[in-house]
Amino acid sequence: MNQEQPVIVGLDIGTTKIAAIAGRKNEFGKLEILGFGRANSNGVQHGMVLNIDQTIKAIQTALENCYASNPNLEIGEVYVGIAGHHIKSLQTRGDIVRQQNEEEIRQDEIDKLIADQYRTYIPAGDQIIDVIPQEFTVDNFQNIPNPIGYSGVKVGANFHIITGDKNAIRNINRSVDKAGLKTKDLVLQPLASAAAVMCDQDLEAGVAIVDIGGGTTDLAVFYEGILKHTAVIPFGGENITNDIKTGLGVLKTQAEQMKIQFGSALADEAKANAFITIPGLRGMAPKEISVKNLASIIQARMSEIMDFVSYHLKQVGLDNRMLNGGVILTGGGSQLKHLLQLTEYVTGLNARIGYPNEHLSGGHIEELAKPMYSTCIGLILKGYNDYENKNKTFENNFIKVVGKDVKVAEEEVVNDFAAETETHQPSLPAPKKKTIKGFMDAMKNNLIEMFKEEEDAKF
Repeated sequence: MNQEQPVIVGLDIGTTKIAAIAGRKNEFGKLEILGFGRANSNGVQHGMVLNIDQTIKAIQTALENCYASNPNLEIGEVYVGIAGHHIKSLQTRGDIVRQQNEEEIRQDEIDKLIADQYRTYIPAGDQIIDVIPQEFTVDNFQNIPNPIGYSGVKVGANFHIITGDKNAIRNINRSVDKAGLKTKDLVLQPLASAAAVMCDQDLEAGVAIVDIGGGTTDLAVFYEGILKHTAVIPFGGENITNDIKTGLGVLKTQAEQMKIQFGSALADEAKANAFITIPGLRGMAPKEISVKNLASIIQARMSEIMDFVSYHLKQVGLDNRMLNGGVILTGGGSQLKHLLQLTEYVTGLNARIGYPNEHLSGGHIEELAKPMYSTCIGLILKGYNDYENKNKTFENNFIKVVGKDVKVAEEEVVNDFAAETETHQPSLPAPKKKTIKGFMDAMKNNLIEMFKEEEDAKF
């Protein structure tokens, strides 16, 4: 194992479960899982923390289970996922006119362009969670994935801005702080899940990641290597369970069990003559429940969720088979029988299940390759991306200082040569291939400080 790499912990605060997973990259760049704990979630509804005390207890239980799986672990900082139907997204456009337009574009100019977007008008009570650049323009040149090293007068970009409710964000921060942890960064759950189940080919082909959780269904749409759209649909596995409970007149635990054991997302595929016997309450006669009726209830709610997915795809003009990678279903709710067929029927796109084992090393616990842990493993990947970027920045600065005299001498030679061969065309490096790492780089880091208020200091 590569001892030099840090241990990074993802904390997924979900409606039905809270999971804490600790991982470290090995020498092959794969994640080795060092600790894993989960607990039932009671204080969260539709992805939002409502009861802080219950959420703290659940986080502490998940942590205790994580320590039990590996007593040598020390957990201080965590990457936390955020979802809930308060999450919204909008598209903006930003441009800056450069002061030193003879020189190449630098990272600090791009940072300024991104920072300007944090002043975008959003409704009162909301907070910007993330600003993600989509594609850049330099003067008249369009669709540039990374403008650093180009030269030009005007640099602009299209941005995808993700916002959330201030109180919902504060409740997550307080729950994590009071559980004795520090939030390193908040990451939108569909983006974390996408990082865990996508590969570079998916990013290029264009996919819709549909993460069906307990309280919400999260959507992230990628096209031509760019994050085009994110949305949180306020229905998930819990809604299906409640529908079964109400429709068939059973207890919630029985409804959940039936959904997992006998549930199907297509009523036509269910056997007409198959029945489930449920024990009667307090001496009452047992109940006979038709498997077909059960499937009809599940299909109605699942069709509604997939209609929302289709609606969002139409909104951004990416229906009608434009996404060659189709739909990738992940999250706990994606394991329903015949859900792939229903998804393909409703959306008209190919569908498959996304498992988070793309980035896991061999020999991990089988449980962790289930789609329900996609978000948590994606959070660890996001943490590693931040760590590797910081190291790269440090190395670059170090090289600049050490090789300063040499660098100046080289620049003079290059400038003399450039003066002789000067043309009016801006210097255009070859466009880089879009990768998942590039998409994750675009997600800004350490935004958590923005949400901290003075009153939080005492917690």
